[in-house]
Amino acid sequence: MRPSPAEIVRTLVAGRLPGLVHLAHRPGPHHVRHVTDPDGQVLLLVPVVSDLAAALRPAEGEDDVALVLDVLDLPPAAGAPTLGRAWVSGWATELRGEEARAAAVDFAAVEPTGDLLDLGTRFRLFRFEVVEARWERAGAGHRIDPEAYAAAQPDPLHHLEAELLADLADHHSAEVTGYLRRQLGLTDDGGDGPPRVVRIDRYGLVVALGRPGARRRVRLEFPHPVADHDELAHLLHPMVCPRAAAG
Repeated sequence: MRPSPAEIVRTLVAGRLPGLVHLAHRPGPHHVRHVTDPDGQVLLLVPVVSDLAAALRPAEGEDDVALVLDVLDLPPAAGAPTLGRAWVSGWATELRGEEARAAAVDFAAVEPTGDLLDLGTRFRLFRFEVVEARWERAGAGHRIDPEAYAAAQPDPLHHLEAELLADLADHHSAEVTGYLRRQLGLTDDGGDGPPRVVRIDRYGLVVALGRPGARRRVRLEFPHPVADHDELAHLLHPMVCPRAAAG
């Protein structure tokens, strides 16, 4: 098991990574603070006084503006493979009144910024439903069905991934190395260094083999997809506790 393309796009655009907005026939791109709500709709928090706010002003006689949100993955550790790049597009509309207040709650659930308290004065919220989604990786592009995108869920571990990898490397290095060697049937490193966990997702671990920078990688799958950090900690207990692993 591994994340589907739709899940990867949902993960990338969830709001934990920097995003750029491109608008047709307008200057740009623009840096933007964004999140996605539980349905996968994109929320943009835009300063009232900004080039992006001006670009999002609809033309006369129109109610919305076509745009593309562009998000590039930032690998969580040296030597970690990238998840690629996500592009999602739609028609952005400014939210007002009760709609804006409800959207602010969804925004705060992902990014609890105090700027939401200035909504309507210093900041505005825009929303768009994703009508087209694309995923790019290793030079190949994949179109994602909008319904598959909406039905997918972002990975619950993605925003913790760098912290989790650092903890394994800094505090459990010997235990992790022993566990990986046993699981992969490795008797020694062949002079290339120990196996290393370089990515974690709800389905399993990506393990790098060989010297840093080498591209030999394998996946170790969890018995089932994990729902949160607590469930992950339970599954990883045998890795960091030799006594549990022996049992």
